Amino acid sequence: NAQEGTRILGSFNEPIDHWLDFFCFTHFIDRDGKYQLKMLSTSSFKPLAASMGPMLKEESFHLGTGANGLRRIVKQGVIPISLLQKYINKWVSTGLDLFGTDDSTSAQWAYVYGVKGRYDERESDVEADREHLNEASRDLYFEELRKEMVRISKSRKDGEPELYLPSDKFRRGIGKYAGEKFTVHGDVFEGSDSEYEAYLETVIPTDEDEDKLINDYMKKEWIQYREWKG
Repeated sequence: NAQEGTRILGSFNEPIDHWLDFFCFTHFIDRDGKYQLKMLSTSSFKPLAASMGPMLKEESFHLGTGANGLRRIVKQGVIPISLLQKYINKWVSTGLDLFGTDDSTSAQWAYVYGVKGRYDERESDVEADREHLNEASRDLYFEELRKEMVRISKSRKDGEPELYLPSDKFRRGIGKYAGEKFTVHGDVFEGSDSEYEAYLETVIPTDEDEDKLINDYMKKEWIQYREWKG
């Protein structure tokens, strides 16, 4: 169970307590799934590669659910952008960790043996940097998320700040930044551990935020109704 914190992938140890968590999960974490599936679609083991097409099609529905959900929340304008930003800060860091360690030898050998290709294997005309395969895919994922944030932010009410991605250094559990103290903007945090914990409470959801979200904002019309075309 996610509540026990025993799953190998950290994102799946984060409880999903409401629809906002769900939309963030499908937008950020299922997008990592798209990357992993596309990398396996170039596998030299044909049965594995061939099975990726239907799975990628299914994953696209998950991504659409997350992107449309977040856009509809922003367009409705009931949940403040500042609060929504905290949930983005929470989920993006876990999504970045799903790509694995830096300088991964297992990723290198998976590539050498043809088990798993690069995300852009078919499109790229550049030779693979086999020592930094995880980092290359993570960078493509991060840039895609950046474009998604611009697209989702366009629906915000006048005067609301633009949504942004936290730095790829922020709150990382895997890789060269794991366990280091960085701000959401990528600056080194100079304070003590306790001061950093206090800082985190200003940029990721707290229990008080959760309570206000569920018992205040979500008691209103907090998400735009779907716009059906027919």
